[in-house]
Amino acid sequence: MARQSKGRQKIEIKRIIDESSLLVSFSKRHSCIFKKASELCTLCRVEMAIIVFSPNKKVLSFGHQSVQAIVDRFLEHNSSPSSRTSQLVLQYRITKIHELNMQLTNLLGVEELDKLKVAMLEMKENCERQAEKLMSERWLTL
Repeated sequence: MARQSKGRQKIEIKRIIDESSLLVSFSKRHSCIFKKASELCTLCRVEMAIIVFSPNKKVLSFGHQSVQAIVDRFLEHNSSPSSRTSQLVLQYRITKIHELNMQLTNLLGVEELDKLKVAMLEMKENCERQAEKLMSERWLTL
């Protein structure tokens, strides 16, 4: 008795070039990855987070219990061993942010002054035009 089909075949893993095939393949397969991750979390009592950027530039994520909690825990675990060093880095960041905010405030102030100067020049030109118009009308009536 001969088999009618070859059964499940191993496919060659290579980059998909056709855009529509790529989108279809991604939409079919990304849920499988999340399902397998969920099964692994349930079976082995692990915490896991997966963040995927799709070909359409959308962000998809899976987290057991939550993505944010796992990312925070990961960053906390991988932080620098010296708390003094991390305090210095944090203080440097705060100082740098303050300096940049001051620069931004100054630039916005300069921009506002420039806008006021332009508005004043426009008002001056309008006044001069109106004065010239009035003078020419007066000259004509004399």
